[in-house]
Amino acid sequence: MLLSFEGLDGSGKSTQIRMLAGLLRAHGRPVRVVREPGGTALSEQVRALLLDPDLHIEPTAELLLFSAARAQLVAAEIRPALAAGEVVIADRFFDSTTAYQGGGRGVAGVDWLRAFHPFVTGGLVPRRTYLIDLPAEVAAARRSAREGVEDRMEAAGEPFFERVRDAYLTLAVEEPVRFCVLDGTLPPDALHDRVVEDLRGLGGLTARIFPPARR
Repeated sequence: MLLSFEGLDGSGKSTQIRMLAGLLRAHGRPVRVVREPGGTALSEQVRALLLDPDLHIEPTAELLLFSAARAQLVAAEIRPALAAGEVVIADRFFDSTTAYQGGGRGVAGVDWLRAFHPFVTGGLVPRRTYLIDLPAEVAAARRSAREGVEDRMEAAGEPFFERVRDAYLTLAVEEPVRFCVLDGTLPPDALHDRVVEDLRGLGGLTARIFPPARR
């Protein structure tokens, strides 16, 4: 099963992924955590290009680079892991491209991207996408509190991130079955509880992810 986490930079995705992966492993479930862009030798090199603050990349080229890294990740890591029965947790997937390059950059419309993403992923779609929603100014404050230099994407500016957030929320409205929207202002433990509660409600998948407690 493929799960994805989405949200603005600074939303707390990495923390929730780490907590969920730890819980699943504690229940004996094999878990593969992947990130975008990255996760393979080629994709990590693409990541270095995309995040380089000193490098100018045209928006269309940016969209294609993200997608190339994703195609490699799906073929080399995600599909083999799913075939082996692992739970795959993705730190971003194709919804990031719709939100960031579609909504934020205005490179392409949603309909075009909906047709393009299956070509990149071979039709692979997450079983559940957790959108950790956060106001753009709150996310910016969190990023500012981090140590280190802003990467190229983080330096895009608050209006850009407001457009990205709007695009994410529109996706969630249009795909309510796949998306689960979470309040990113909540404490990490409270957010984790909501993720677990949602996973327990995924029909017949519950027993496979959270086996009944042994007596």
